[in-house]
Amino acid sequence: MPMDVTNLARATPFTTKDGSQIRELVHPTWSGARNQSLAEATLPVAGATTAHYHRLAEELYVITAGTGRMRLADEECDVALGDCVIIPPGVEHKLVNTGQEELRLLCCCSPAYAHEDTVLTEPEPSP
Repeated sequence: MPMDVTNLARATPFTTKDGSQIRELVHPTWSGARNQSLAEATLPVAGATTAHYHRLAEELYVITAGTGRMRLADEECDVALGDCVIIPPGVEHKLVNTGQEELRLLCCCSPAYAHEDTVLTEPEPSP
């Protein structure tokens, strides 16, 4: 099997159900990965994801730029460069950009990200 190499600069951005913009690096529907996905997500200054949970997916968020406030269920903490947050399946979560620059993070999902696995727990913001 040939080596499978992707590049972030060539990834097409799209908006997830929770409102963050992502660029996927790996997904089973089009890459050699079989059980997980990896994407870079970005939130603008003062931006936030819509509170949600995933029925099946466990997520890892690794902050690569900026600062934010992470909420998992009833717990909150500040997050910054280098922090990794583990989000178990079924746990409501929300991320808010609290800094003065775009918040960037790598998001790994297992099983792979799917809109159908995302359950919103607050109304989506108006466009």
